[in-house]
Amino acid sequence: MANHRDERPLTELMTGLVADISGLFRKEIDLAKAEASENLNRAVGSLETLLVGLIFAIGAVGVLLSAVVQGLGAFLVAQGMTEANADALSAAIVGVVVALPLAWAMISRGLSALKGSSIQFDRTAASLQRDANVVKERLQ
Repeated sequence: MANHRDERPLTELMTGLVADISGLFRKEIDLAKAEASENLNRAVGSLETLLVGLIFAIGAVGVLLSAVVQGLGAFLVAQGMTEANADALSAAIVGVVVALPLAWAMISRGLSALKGSSIQFDRTAASLQRDANVVKERLQ
């Protein structure tokens, strides 16, 4: 690489450098804004899908749990328990079985999925690092 001597005055060179650096940082800010918007749109889309799925799941699980409670109640009545006691006990059993392991597992899974799509500015950070290196090279 040939070493070319620039005959422009130092003030002109410094003014150009400041203009280049400020333009560079304006473009980096624009990139960060675009990346933040993209990440936010992706997260909102994921949340919308999650909520629609939850609505359908709640309805389906309600119907299925009602059937399980009625079936267990009928079984307990067939074993000689009174109908009122069988209904109460079957509802309590199904509630505990669903609330502890199943509901907690689903909540944990949903939270993990949201954490997995964390909002990061990878491209902006890499671009800023490249720009910082270019500025260092120009100042040397």
